[in-house]
Amino acid sequence: MKYSGTHLLADLFGCDGLDDIDRVEAALRAAVKAAGATLLELRLHGFGEGRGVTGVALLAESHISIHTWPEHDYAAADIFLCGRTHDLDSALAALATGLGADRYEEQRIARGFSVGEAIPPQPGACRPLPG
Repeated sequence: MKYSGTHLLADLFGCDGLDDIDRVEAALRAAVKAAGATLLELRLHGFGEGRGVTGVALLAESHISIHTWPEHDYAAADIFLCGRTHDLDSALAALATGLGADRYEEQRIARGFSVGEAIPPQPGACRPLPG
């Protein structure tokens, strides 16, 4: 497999201010900066007072996205950065700090592709749609 990046999925617990679009924006910007990534565009949508925010930072290196549930003090984040030179740990720490998380859980997936090699599908794997 040719390495093309790391996809980090994070669940952040005990957060506050998750209905505050400005706070979520600041946390995303801090995560981008901490990662050493290049911000191309930032889009956020707030669902109203007491309700969540969804947002994505479109990066030259891929993306960071977030969805918040203030009623549960919970946020789900997705950090995908291509290459090996970006600091995912600092990005996640900046996001967690910016949202006041008291803990988080993470999963990391190495992403990549094979050039010119057919890989047999695994059970439950995504497959191309027929014709």
